[in-house]
Amino acid sequence: MERFNNIKQWLSEIDRYASDNVCKLLVGNKCDLVDSKVVDTGKAKAFADSLGIPFIETSAKESINVEEAFLTMTSEIKKRMATQPTVERRPTVHVHMKGQPIQQKSSCCSS
Repeated sequence: MERFNNIKQWLSEIDRYASDNVCKLLVGNKCDLVDSKVVDTGKAKAFADSLGIPFIETSAKESINVEEAFLTMTSEIKKRMATQPTVERRPTVHVHMKGQPIQQKSSCCSS
């Protein structure tokens, strides 16, 4: 569908420049404007399914599913982070300073 061409281009850019395990979410905005809807919910959902990414409709004006969209992304990020191998932590290096501390010059505002 022609309406999804920009989305395909954006996803191509994401695939080109982002890491392989980047989280994606297709968000249909302005779901409160039912009478002037441009893309059918079913078609948008089917498109997202064909790409293997979740879909959610939101309305910033009516505060519909906005928080859910963020929670969906954070949940997915958390799941992906949990399945990644942990980076080996390097041992902590302690630095011991010897000598006298340098005296700070007083400023006009110090008491």
